[in-house]
Amino acid sequence: MQNGNKYFVIDFDSTFTQVEALDVLAEIALDGNPEKEERVQKIKDITDEGMSGRLTFRESLEQRVELLGANKKHLAPLVDALKKLVSKSFKRNREFLTSESENIFIISNGFRDFIVPIVTEYGVKAENVFANSFVFDDKGDIIGFDKDNVLSVNNGKVEQLKQLDLHGDVYVIGDGYTDYEIKASGLANKFYAFTENVERASVLEKADHITPSLDEFLYLNKLNTAISYPKNRINVLLLENIHPEAIRLMKEEGYNVEVYPAGLDEDELCEKIKNVSILGIRSKTQVTARVLESANRLIAVGAFCIGTNQIDLEACLKKGVAVFNAPFSNTRSVVELAIAEIIVLMRQLFDRSAKMHEGQWDKSAKGSYEIRGKQLGIIGYGNIGAQLSVLAESLGLIVTYYDVTEKLALGNVRKADSLEELLNNSDIVTLHVDGRPENKNMIGEQEFEWMKDDVIFLNLSRGHVVDIAALKKNIESGKIAGAAIDVFPEEPKSNADEFISELRSLPNTILSPHIGGSTIEAQENIAQFVPSKIMEYINTGSTSNSVNFPNLQLPSLDNAHRLIHIHLNMPGILAKINKALADHDINIVGQYLKTNETIGYVITDIDKEYDPHIIEALKEIEHTIKFRVLY
Repeated sequence: MQNGNKYFVIDFDSTFTQVEALDVLAEIALDGNPEKEERVQKIKDITDEGMSGRLTFRESLEQRVELLGANKKHLAPLVDALKKLVSKSFKRNREFLTSESENIFIISNGFRDFIVPIVTEYGVKAENVFANSFVFDDKGDIIGFDKDNVLSVNNGKVEQLKQLDLHGDVYVIGDGYTDYEIKASGLANKFYAFTENVERASVLEKADHITPSLDEFLYLNKLNTAISYPKNRINVLLLENIHPEAIRLMKEEGYNVEVYPAGLDEDELCEKIKNVSILGIRSKTQVTARVLESANRLIAVGAFCIGTNQIDLEACLKKGVAVFNAPFSNTRSVVELAIAEIIVLMRQLFDRSAKMHEGQWDKSAKGSYEIRGKQLGIIGYGNIGAQLSVLAESLGLIVTYYDVTEKLALGNVRKADSLEELLNNSDIVTLHVDGRPENKNMIGEQEFEWMKDDVIFLNLSRGHVVDIAALKKNIESGKIAGAAIDVFPEEPKSNADEFISELRSLPNTILSPHIGGSTIEAQENIAQFVPSKIMEYINTGSTSNSVNFPNLQLPSLDNAHRLIHIHLNMPGILAKINKALADHDINIVGQYLKTNETIGYVITDIDKEYDPHIIEALKEIEHTIKFRVLY
């Protein structure tokens, strides 16, 4: 036996599966029954009372079976439902269940009728399943259970284990009080309270160890075969009110997620980030080199927005931290806001509405224009600028853009030869540039002088790209007939802080609290896109769409181990990696390398059987930044 005399006793309900099977059977059997809701809830309550030890097991079982009203015909749909509800960490660790099938025992107070079809698909032997059996009448109705079965009585799991007479170390994994009783009887070495699906306080306090997943149990006992590190040990910190969908996805993945509603300043983040593996931010939090010095466990940063100028990308590279953002997810939302604000400003709707609220009726066409036929100048022709140009043209605007790099012009859009040319000829100017430092105050006094009189001006990009004092001066002088500003050089860290700006109370000026991408659709898109890229990186090593890492789209890992080596981009590192592999007689299944100016990123897939000393050998290669193994 590979692991010596080690036996694993595993519960079924809410452990091997995510649910209590009798609760699901009740949902199926009582479908259409007017008392369904009440009886299903009663069954669940009885289940909880039995699992927590407040009700004897025999009482719990008798009461639940009586309430079921189930028939043999309901068992097939129950099995189908349970197959879809196997616990995720058990699905991940099928190889362990198969390889240790001789030593794994399912001991459950549930019923063999539905347990055996589920667990045998994962390699567990049918003869190693010990559970109750239903009793049926001539019509196939479930009228009770085999009361001679030791598992139908109180302390039944203990009696069953005594009968098995296992000689060796016994480890119990379960979520109920009856699982703890095995350890209390002295028949097991340790009881692991399994909390992936449900937590019962009365059970947790009795456990030798709380295991949020099967991964954790295998890791603790050096039995891990599916993943290199338990996901519940991957700490995630999400700041700035990141959408709940991101929280749900990361918790569902098994990560330990902490949420904080506001941004953090540098000192706060330095303290908070010490044990964090994944950091999620929006635009306010600054991830500086100093912050990264404190981030000894950091693997990835997710920017839940388009821009990444709030992150020191070069420092992240040198620390081996991959950064991911959402370059397309809120594009449409920003574009729609820009279009809306152009129309509102051209019609002076903002000021007219304010006057109406003050009781003033000012019905006049003065200063109010259609947008059709007007010249729109877009500064920055990236994802947002390009999509804005398409929508603007469809509304009758004549569009020109300026960008420092060559871009494919869409539709009838024309590129201006210079920023001055664009500003000289535009009735409306809108900014959609990134936040790189060299863009600071790219629109200042000189640029405002180049603009036409009565120009409409929008900035939905980054706050520091506009000289605010110059903007205020030109609004007050009337040079700018209307402005919409969504971003500011200094922004409050949270909604509770006061917004301070010299642009407040200016005429025909729309100020919005950095909400260009803040629509439900955009936030949901971002909340799905960024976690998916981070999880793909954690699980496979793929860096597709990373902002700072060399982009590698990797094939799925098949019957191999994957070694991930991040190092400074120095000559000869790959040769040293391959020499170390050869010295340890390791066969390479596949290898992938990509570099940028700062780092090299090497992925090596090797046979599953390998000399474990290779791990230290690869870590010790000079200029290594980070190394990890994927199973």
